Amino acid sequence: MTNSFLSCIFVGQKTKECMKRLIIIILQLIVMNDVLAQSYDTCMIAFYNVENLFHPSDDSLAKDEDFTPTGLYHWSYAKYKRKIQNIGKVLVAMGEGKPPYLIGLAEIENEQVLKDLCYQSPIRKFRYRYVHYDSPDRRGVDVALLYRDSCVSIIRSEKIPIVFPFEPETRNRDLLYVLVRFGNGDSLHVFVNHWTSRFGGFAATIPKRNYYADAARHKVDSLLQLNPHANILLMGDFNDYCTDESLEEHLRAARFSDTTQTDTLFNLMYWFLKFNNRGSHKHEDFWGCLDQLIVSRSLLLDKGNLRILENLPHIYDAPFLLVPDEKYGGVKNYRTFLGPRYIGGFADHLPVYIRLVLY
Repeated sequence: MTNSFLSCIFVGQKTKECMKRLIIIILQLIVMNDVLAQSYDTCMIAFYNVENLFHPSDDSLAKDEDFTPTGLYHWSYAKYKRKIQNIGKVLVAMGEGKPPYLIGLAEIENEQVLKDLCYQSPIRKFRYRYVHYDSPDRRGVDVALLYRDSCVSIIRSEKIPIVFPFEPETRNRDLLYVLVRFGNGDSLHVFVNHWTSRFGGFAATIPKRNYYADAARHKVDSLLQLNPHANILLMGDFNDYCTDESLEEHLRAARFSDTTQTDTLFNLMYWFLKFNNRGSHKHEDFWGCLDQLIVSRSLLLDKGNLRILENLPHIYDAPFLLVPDEKYGGVKNYRTFLGPRYIGGFADHLPVYIRLVLY
């Protein structure tokens, strides 16, 4: 009896000791997890085709007469101010209180609309600045990059002019290239794109988008030649889908499958092909992604200090950006105009974005 009793006490003491050790290990793991969670930050990078963000004043050098108070759309200062407020609301809501560090924009008319967006809309408290160059586009619409100067710094920027050798008289939108540096010291090469639309017919405009792709690829190759591990992001409205020849054959933007190829670009928007009728833009009854997010290999690997969270792209499709589609069913973009009729919405595209992990 005595020996059995002593054995029970001994086993009990060992059990208590093991429990203490187990509790200590669990506490250590919790602390380590907190430290790891605090060792990196995340930031959003977005692109948004804001659809005809014109200032109501008439620019004598561009065909913007439709977007003036006496033009086709009767584009008044009140409508313009509402458009500015609407776009600002989208950018703030998208970030859920932490709006994007970088925002690529398409279809902005000039520097004045960027000033009004940065300083007179809901994003004003986040200290956005912008990179913009006037392009020769006949309608006067350009691309731009907004950035939060408290979060990133601009190292250099340039416009890349596009002149078609087969149609040299056309006035085309430039590509925008910007080298950005984050607070952790890492840099990102950003391209903002708005390629030729399909308005003149899909087949007839294919060579133009192919030429845009070749021009972008040439610049990307020059960066990768200097640094095969360069962090590169191409975003924008490419007016082509990820499976079209401009993107697959000319830009060589592949599916995320073989990251052993250092010179390959990867189009994240292939992800949405697995979903039924999902995209950032609706044409008749079809939702698809004309807006692309394309990255270099290094942003998809765990080795660097910059990488894409879960390697996933996102479409910001909040309910307030959509309205019932009475003609084709489902929902559609809540636009500023329906034909020439003003309805006071947002844009004909939804924003797309990624989240970057910053170590």
